Amino acid sequence: MRITPRRLAWGMSLWAPNLWSGIRVKRFTEDWTTATVELHVNLITRNFVKTAFGGSMSAMTDPYFFMLVMHQLGRDYVVWDTRGEIEFVKPGRGVLTAHFSVPSAKAQELRERARGGAKVLEWFETDITDATGDVVAHVRREVYVREKKRVTDAAV
Repeated sequence: MRITPRRLAWGMSLWAPNLWSGIRVKRFTEDWTTATVELHVNLITRNFVKTAFGGSMSAMTDPYFFMLVMHQLGRDYVVWDTRGEIEFVKPGRGVLTAHFSVPSAKAQELRERARGGAKVLEWFETDITDATGDVVAHVRREVYVREKKRVTDAAV
């Protein structure tokens, strides 16, 4: 079965760590350039002071940049999420949203930089917003990209 953006969004929403954390993947675009993820803050997903648990906000941003890069580059590349930073701006309540974007031009740049087996580290940024559009947190995620050894060896 081919992984389509719609199937992946559905599957990621039902994946136990996301499901129990109130994380819902709303969509991946057909060209794998953007994704939208929501965190529903409720009795299970809030902290002691009844706002979004910081770990859930970090988890809602964890794999999405690397997944967008991975699907755009294809099977000839190793792609990992290596590091993340989050700056909490204000308490999160209700439904929180994060939009992820990796334009195709950026994916092509990463492909060229990783050609020949070079290790590439690239930072991506997004904001988590609440229902009124206020920024709740600024997030940075670092993605690792490298052309697979079998591809590099075949080119030599």
